[in-house]
Amino acid sequence: MHTELSIHLSTLYAFLVVLARVSGVLVFTPIPGAQAGPDASRVVLALALTVMLMPVVPPVVSPSVSMLAFWAASEAVTGLLIGLTVSLLLESLQMAAHLIELPAGFSYASIVNPESQADSTLLQVLTELLGGLLFCVLGFDRQVIRILARSFEILPPGSVPARAPVADALIRAGAGIFVTGLRLALPVLALLLLVDLAIAVLGRIQAQLQLLPLSFSIKLLAGLLMLAGSLSFYPAMIEKTGTRMFAALGGLLEP
Repeated sequence: MHTELSIHLSTLYAFLVVLARVSGVLVFTPIPGAQAGPDASRVVLALALTVMLMPVVPPVVSPSVSMLAFWAASEAVTGLLIGLTVSLLLESLQMAAHLIELPAGFSYASIVNPESQADSTLLQVLTELLGGLLFCVLGFDRQVIRILARSFEILPPGSVPARAPVADALIRAGAGIFVTGLRLALPVLALLLLVDLAIAVLGRIQAQLQLLPLSFSIKLLAGLLMLAGSLSFYPAMIEKTGTRMFAALGGLLEP
């Protein structure tokens, strides 16, 4: 007795539009090790997430070829907006690294970034690895899947997000990079400012002291110690920022 596997066209169309949205999200989502890993792993991940999200997708009528192309484009744009907003969450760590590395002296040395295989400063590599770790530890990966599932309830396949909420959410996310990055870097920057003032005062009082050659080593050591001491509140601040970010995504998905 032979059995034939048949797939209805509406199911195939729904699978394609869901795959377009999921693929758009994965383009910008900061998945640890995704850049250094093989391309086949990202394809398998996109297919697995698509199959997992199929039960929450509303039924799709059989569209024409032109309508299917429009749906695929709109789904890809929606996915890219979600992925871009999520990626901006961890850019605050890179912003903090840029603010710290120059006055602390970390920008004078570079190493090979294991993710991009390019030369990067030490602090940028460390914050990138820390961001990937926090992304999984704080449960942001599960939040992305929840946002994807909710997006199909708010925006059925073929719908386009409203322009005003999209612009507002992206502006808020971009502003959050500078605000959160400055808050993360502020303890180290404040200590380095005090070190510069102390060296200037000592040099003024005792002109014969040659403190300038030692200032680089002192600032490097002081910045490293303060950075190690301030890392304890990084997860709490990133988690708070992430909560606001995922709440803002609800406005981004308004039809």
